[in-house]
Amino acid sequence: MRHIFILKTFGLLTCLIFVSAAQANDKIDRETETAIPRSKNLYGVGVAVLPKTSGSDEFRLMALPIINANYADRFYINALQAGVWLLDSDDKRLRLGLSAQAKFGWDAGDGRLTRGMRDRDFTFEIGPALRWQTDFGTINAQWGLDAGGASNGQTVDLQFIKNLYRDNAFKLNGSVGLTWSDSKFNNYYFGVSASEALPSRPVYSAASSVEYKAGLNGSYQVAANHYILFGASVTRLGDQQANSPIVETRLQPFAYLGYSIAY
Repeated sequence: MRHIFILKTFGLLTCLIFVSAAQANDKIDRETETAIPRSKNLYGVGVAVLPKTSGSDEFRLMALPIINANYADRFYINALQAGVWLLDSDDKRLRLGLSAQAKFGWDAGDGRLTRGMRDRDFTFEIGPALRWQTDFGTINAQWGLDAGGASNGQTVDLQFIKNLYRDNAFKLNGSVGLTWSDSKFNNYYFGVSASEALPSRPVYSAASSVEYKAGLNGSYQVAANHYILFGASVTRLGDQQANSPIVETRLQPFAYLGYSIAY
């Protein structure tokens, strides 16, 4: 029943937005299509800082490729997300397609409260994606189903991107969003099974919940077609996630710094 409700809601939202798009002008702001500002395809490398485990107050460093690019104005890669647009409005400010997005797991031995638990595996989600670019900013939405078989759960992401500053060299976008996660997703990443329980780590089963996120992403041109990329965000875990015995802090920060070349 929950799947049917989400499908109906997503379909209704799509219909309403397509009607509204008829009133939009025909200029697309490429620099706010994604949270990372860009007017050309970007390829580079970077380093990210993120929590060691779900809800951890300790951090790990991770080297990541940075790709933010469109191909034939139909296929795209945006950091850990890739997809294809299948339906467009006439001005292409409203697009509907399919998207795949990576989800990181963690090694239980890296966290103070997760030692002795099973590791949580890397996986990826696949599902419909929507982008609606308005005169006020860009709305991105995605419904993801765990296709990698780690949690077998699902999530729904909503994001709003707004340009905060731009000149020839420096560009800065702000974003806010929320993610609804079902009980299977939350139990996998935040739950504690009977075999993992200790006197200090009781069995825990999480229901669905909503987390909130806000972030800043920017780029600075250091030479012709050479850019420094940077960003930071903070996520406020949902109640069902934050109440887990393996969570040390409800606020989960993330930051990255990278170098890229534009083509």
